[in-house]
Amino acid sequence: MISISIEVYRSVKSNLLLAVMIFPSLAISLVVISPQAAAIPLKAGVAMVDLTPPMELKAPLGGYGARMSKPAIGVHDRIFAKGIVISDGTKRFALVTADVLAFPPGFKSAVVESLAEAGWKSDQIMLLPSHSHTSIDMSSLNPRNTLGIPQIGIFHKELYSLTVARLAQVITEAGKDPAAVAVNTRTIQLHGWTRNRRQDNEVCDADLTVTRMDTVAGQPLAVLVNWTTHPTFMGPDDMMFSGGWPGHLQRTIEALIGHGVTAMYYNGAQADQSPIPRKDSGGNWEKAECYGRELGIIVYKEWQKIRPTPSPAFSYHAEEIILPKRTWHPDFMKTGGSEYGLSEGIMEKVLSLMTPQKTVSGCLRLGNLLIVGIPGEITAQLGMSVKLQARRTIGIEHVVIGGLANEWISYILSAEEYKKGGYEASVSFYGQTLGQVIVEGALKGVSEIPVVENSR
Repeated sequence: MISISIEVYRSVKSNLLLAVMIFPSLAISLVVISPQAAAIPLKAGVAMVDLTPPMELKAPLGGYGARMSKPAIGVHDRIFAKGIVISDGTKRFALVTADVLAFPPGFKSAVVESLAEAGWKSDQIMLLPSHSHTSIDMSSLNPRNTLGIPQIGIFHKELYSLTVARLAQVITEAGKDPAAVAVNTRTIQLHGWTRNRRQDNEVCDADLTVTRMDTVAGQPLAVLVNWTTHPTFMGPDDMMFSGGWPGHLQRTIEALIGHGVTAMYYNGAQADQSPIPRKDSGGNWEKAECYGRELGIIVYKEWQKIRPTPSPAFSYHAEEIILPKRTWHPDFMKTGGSEYGLSEGIMEKVLSLMTPQKTVSGCLRLGNLLIVGIPGEITAQLGMSVKLQARRTIGIEHVVIGGLANEWISYILSAEEYKKGGYEASVSFYGQTLGQVIVEGALKGVSEIPVVENSR
């Protein structure tokens, strides 16, 4: 069933960066390695697995409390997990993208546990969801979710087991047949495609970053695409499974390039970023298709300009971050609390069950690309600050945020934006210092990534 679905899938196929750092006092040490140490032959393999739940499971869609955990009524377009396993002969790393809303705390641990016999460890894996609002509900994948509140989402044991198994499967399959690869990355500024949805805030991240990975024999293998905005053209009344515009983006890229290439989309610091519909697109489904298709054409044109280079630098690191005390914003009951059917009387239980006390920011370096994983929805301003400071500190040309990496802890805002209130602040569950804690932790992790001497 999975292989048939994949064959069908294949066939259809700035604003300026901040000039001043938000946290200028942060001290970061450097790890330097020689170019000779970086020139290790790199191998990679890719795989794709259908994540679309069988309709008989009655799986709910995530993203809107108003859906009340009702099951999807059909499949508009199928959703997928895609994996790439990278190895230099001494270490390996699995990067997984998925057409889902997000992963709850603890979900990645279940995936890692299922791969334990194969020797996989948590710091070797990064899960990057697209944040599609017409896909698997995050709360349905959380065994700790015993609340039984429809607006939050209800744990679905069978769906949880199936999704864990399929993510483990995509990592296993991607590691089976590695080939020597060449890699390179390109970033352009793309304006007029996203907007800041918070009041009195016009900061947008206009970076479109495309990573091309070919075999050394010249066969296209994978394309990684980082673009920062919400997949939210469809609303709570749209009740079919879909990858949203990121799904259309990936299908378009794969169709244009051909040769069995795998396109992998991952989101950025999209907490306050919303997509701008393409001109003359119609209803919600058409808006998503037009947006993804037209963005895919732009990615394809940039992909053609990239010349992959062999033996790219490869390293990774996972940095543990102790989170501030869990709490809820004074605006919560007016916005998030209203949407999700919550009251102050049960919020302590909600936070203890659904939010962790510590998290991890993982980093992956692949040639001149650095992915900084952020475990939640961080605002564009904070994300751009991380990118700028990391770029200046360790000299890697293309730095991107891997948004919602591995787990969703909450929205992540600066103290200033938290104090302003609004929806994003109301679903930020660690107080006004969370943004600073996450940024500092992420940059501390970045400092552990080795720097090639001539990479600047």
